Amino acid sequence: MSSRRINDEKGQTMVEFALVVPLLLVVLFAVIQFGGVYNDYIALTDATRVGARKAAVSRQAANPAGAAEAAVRSSASDLRQADLDVRVSTPAWEHGRDVTVAATYPYEIDLLGFVVASGELESETTERVE
Repeated sequence: MSSRRINDEKGQTMVEFALVVPLLLVVLFAVIQFGGVYNDYIALTDATRVGARKAAVSRQAANPAGAAEAAVRSSASDLRQADLDVRVSTPAWEHGRDVTVAATYPYEIDLLGFVVASGELESETTERVE
């Protein structure tokens, strides 16, 4: 009787595997998607930091806001430039005043053809003008 019972349980492992693998694959794809969004967020945050620093030290330039935006865009070269929205505050560009560089970038988390989350990544950095 025990040999018959062992033979009856051989297919159980395959059935369990077939039920669990799709769930594990969805979790794996979700981790990959979230990793891509997080990578974009890190790139966006770094780009706003670079732009704010450029704006803080460029008060003698003819167009410090333009220089800051150009620095953001060149630092975020791995992001789609058409989707990148950069805003630079325009203070009086006097020593000791704050300049703020903000940027937004769209994201979309797509799992197996279904969009489960979408929105805008936002980052803002403030530096004191030197």
